Amino acid sequence: MIPRLRKQPEKKSCHGYNWIDDYSWVHQDNCLEILRDPSKVNPEVRKYIESENAYTKDKMGDTEEIQKKIFKEIEGRIKLDDESLPYKDKKYEYWTKTTKEGNYSKKLRRKIGDTKVETYWDGDQEAKGKKFFSTGDLEVSYNDELLAYSIDDKGGEYFTIYLRRVSDNKIIEDPIKDTAGGVVWAYDDKSFFYRKHDSQHRPRKIFQHKLGTSSKEDKLIFEEKSERFTCSISTSSCENYYFIDTSEHTTSEVYYFHKDEKEFKPKIIIRREEGIQYTVDSFGGWWWMWTNKNAEDFKIARCPQTNLGDWKDFIPAKNGVLIGGLTFLKNWIIRSEVSDALQKIFIRDVKTNKEEQLLFDDEKVISSGISLMQKDKDTDVIRIGYESPKTPSRTYEYNLRTKEKKLVKEQEVPSGHNREDYIVERINCPSYDGREIPITITYHRNTKLDGSANLLLYGYGSYGSSMSPNFSTSKFSLIDRNIIWATCHIRGGLERGMAWWKEGKMMNKKNTFSDFISCAKFLIQKKYTSKKKIIAYGGSAGGLLVSNVVNQEPNIFLGAIMAVPFVDNLTTNMDHSLPLTPGEILEFGDAKNNKEHFEYIRSYAPYDNIEKKDYPNILITTSLSDSRVLFDEPTKYCAKLREYKTDNNLLLFKCEMDAGHGSRSGRKNIIEDIAFDYAFALKVANKI
Repeated sequence: MIPRLRKQPEKKSCHGYNWIDDYSWVHQDNCLEILRDPSKVNPEVRKYIESENAYTKDKMGDTEEIQKKIFKEIEGRIKLDDESLPYKDKKYEYWTKTTKEGNYSKKLRRKIGDTKVETYWDGDQEAKGKKFFSTGDLEVSYNDELLAYSIDDKGGEYFTIYLRRVSDNKIIEDPIKDTAGGVVWAYDDKSFFYRKHDSQHRPRKIFQHKLGTSSKEDKLIFEEKSERFTCSISTSSCENYYFIDTSEHTTSEVYYFHKDEKEFKPKIIIRREEGIQYTVDSFGGWWWMWTNKNAEDFKIARCPQTNLGDWKDFIPAKNGVLIGGLTFLKNWIIRSEVSDALQKIFIRDVKTNKEEQLLFDDEKVISSGISLMQKDKDTDVIRIGYESPKTPSRTYEYNLRTKEKKLVKEQEVPSGHNREDYIVERINCPSYDGREIPITITYHRNTKLDGSANLLLYGYGSYGSSMSPNFSTSKFSLIDRNIIWATCHIRGGLERGMAWWKEGKMMNKKNTFSDFISCAKFLIQKKYTSKKKIIAYGGSAGGLLVSNVVNQEPNIFLGAIMAVPFVDNLTTNMDHSLPLTPGEILEFGDAKNNKEHFEYIRSYAPYDNIEKKDYPNILITTSLSDSRVLFDEPTKYCAKLREYKTDNNLLLFKCEMDAGHGSRSGRKNIIEDIAFDYAFALKVANKI
C-alpha cells in the first residue's frame, strides 16, 4: 500500500503572505538532538519512514539481482587490496592501505631506511560494533609518538577526539566530545588545537588542549562572534606560524600567531570586508595572500615578513581565469588555474622567476594535480597525476629541474578497462540568455547518437563548487549499458570563474535551473538522447536543482534521483537556528528579513511549488542523522508529492536510519547505495 503521512495544517505568514503547510509538524524543535540520538525521532514520523522504506524495498524487489550484479561490477573495478604511495616525513614514511576483506583503511609507517612496517591505525578494528563510523581526522604528532584522532559514530558530525600513544596503542587521555573533528598539533607536541561546536552545531570556537591536563581546562584561543561565520586553524608552510581562518561562503578574515609566543594571542591580518575572501601563508621570508580584493577571479599578492601590509601583486588577476593557491618548495612555486572548466598547473623557478605550464597528456578533458613526496622542501622531485572520465588515474614522479617523469602508480581496474572503448566530449550549450554552459559527456563507443540512448544528466551548481572530470569506477555500470553520462557545469559553480558563481546564486539562483534545463533540451536537439529518456541526478544542493527542474519541466525527464536533497529550502532559509542557515544568507538570500528575497526564494522552492500534474519516476534518499539537510525536508517533500502528483510513475523514498549527509559508511555500504541508485535508473529505463 502506498504510504501516506498524516496532514496537520499549520498557518504560516511572512511579509504579508499567508499559506498552509500540511506537513510542517514533521520538523522537531529538538532536531539537533536527533543527530546524536536517532531514537528521539517522533514515533509517528519514524513509523511513516519505515513504511516508506518497506514500500521502496517492495517496489525495487525486481531489481535485487541487478543490484547484486552492479555491486560486483563496481567492486570488480576497484583494487581492494591497495596501497598509496608513501610520504616521507622526517623520521618515518607514512602511507595508507586497504584490504580485500576490509571496509576501512589502515595507516602504516616505517622508519626511513628500515623494513619493519607498523600499523598505527586499523579502521576495521576501530569500526567494530558500530553501525556508522567516520573519522574526522588522524594526526600524528611531529615527534611521531602520539596519534590524535576523531570519530563520529552516528553520522551527525559530532566528533569525539581521542589521544593514543602509538608505541603501545593505548589511549592516554580522556576523550573530548562534541568537536568539529579537526586536530592540529602544536609544533612542540605539548598541545593540540581543535574546534568546538556551539549549541547550533556551528564550529565557532578554537581551543588549545595541553597534554596531561583535563579538557575542562582547555584554553579558548579564538571565538567567532557572528553566527554567519565558522572558524578553523592551520599551520604555515614555513612551520613558524598558526593561522585562524574565519569565514562564510563569500567573506573571510585571517588571524595569525607565532609558535614561540608564550601566550597564543591571534592577531588580525586584514579586517573582514563584505564579499572579500582571502587566505594567507608564510614561506621564504614572505607573507603570501590569495584574495579576490580588486580581482574577481582572485590573485596572489605578497609582502615581506618584516613589513606586513605592504602587499604587491605576484600573480595578477586574469579575466575569466580562476587563480588557485600556491604550493612551496625551496626552489619552486607550484600553482593552478581554472578556465573553461579545466584545470592547468604552472611551475615557477624561484631563482629565475620563469614560469611554465605543466603538460600532462594529449587528452583535452582531464583532472590534474600535484602532491609533495616528502616533508623536506629542498627537493626538485614531486608527484604529478591526472585522470579523465575514461582514463584511470596515473601518478608520476616528476623532476622539476630535468623535466623527467617516471610512472610510479597507475590505478588498476582488476576486472579490465579499455579506455579506447569510451568517448569523452566537451561541448558548450547556449543557455536561455546566451551564456555558454560546458557539458562533459562520456559514452561507450558503441552507443548510437541517434536519440535512442538514455542519458543521465548530473548537476550541482551551488556554493562555487566545481565538477571535475574525474575517473569513476562506478559510472561504467550505466555507460556500458548504453546510458550516456553528462555532467552540466552550470552556473553556481566556479568552472568559468567567480562570475559563474555570482550568476547562479542569490537573486540569480534561477539561472542554475535554467542552465540545467537548457542542457537537457540541447542534448535532445543534438540527438544524444530524446524527451522522456533523461534521468536527472543530483545530491544535497544538487537535489534542490533536480527537484526544481522536475517542477518546471517534468515532461522532459524519464526519472530523477535526489540524494539528501535540499527541497524545503524556504522553510530552512527562514529558520536561522539551523546549523547552516546563517552562513548561507549570501548564497541564497535572507527570506526571513528581506521581502524581495522571500518572494524570489518562494518562487522556486521545490516543496512550495509542487503542483497537481504528472511527474517523472523519482527516487529520494536521505539519512536520519544528516546535519546539513535535515531528514524532515525530503520527508515532507515526498509526502506532499504523493498527495499532488497525478501520474502512476514511481515515487520512492529511502531513509538510512544510521547514516549522515554522506549516507552510510564503509566501502561495502557505499557501493551498495550506488548500486541501488543505478538499479533505479535501469529499472525506469527498462534495462533490467
